[in-house]
Amino acid sequence: MKNKQYLIADARKEQIILAAIEVLRDFGYVNTSLSKIASKAKTSTGLISYHFSGKEELMNSTLLYLVEEEKRYILDEVEKEQTYLGKLMAFIEAGIAYRGTKRENTTALLEIVFNVRTPDNVPYFRMEMNPEEELNLLLEEILFEGQKTGEFSSTDHKVVAMIIRGAISLSMSLPQDEEDVRFEGYSEKVKENVLKMLK
Repeated sequence: MKNKQYLIADARKEQIILAAIEVLRDFGYVNTSLSKIASKAKTSTGLISYHFSGKEELMNSTLLYLVEEEKRYILDEVEKEQTYLGKLMAFIEAGIAYRGTKRENTTALLEIVFNVRTPDNVPYFRMEMNPEEELNLLLEEILFEGQKTGEFSSTDHKVVAMIIRGAISLSMSLPQDEEDVRFEGYSEKVKENVLKMLK
């Protein structure tokens, strides 16, 4: 078990990361600076530098935090279901709901993925193992196992997974007014059309 000192350090890191998410949402990656993050976190750039070597390490840590948050949100719903059909519907619902309720998280994630580059100057979104790879693999597994049990028709599970992930990502483009209603309606339409594909 972690001692008190480590728990405090973890809490401070999370406070800085949450501030970084807000700054990314409000200003975009290019205009995000350690001073803006420090101001949002009500701390100093010195304290940020104590926990993170610089903006790049902070952005990498923020990206990992965001990926884990989405994964945990979706997994919590998927694991409640017993059938692969139930798991698939839960995956779609949770994926779209996450983007509706945690819009700032998705905005921050996209800002990082499309602007940060590896040491070899490769944008994150072009990396072979992209940040959402685990969720993609989970979805493919649900579809593949559902075919084996006869719950889904025999289709290319990788292609269907790409279509579903695309539909979930596109939910971010829904208008923000009355977004709860819009996201719910959109979720139902996506599920309905996915079921048609898998009959």
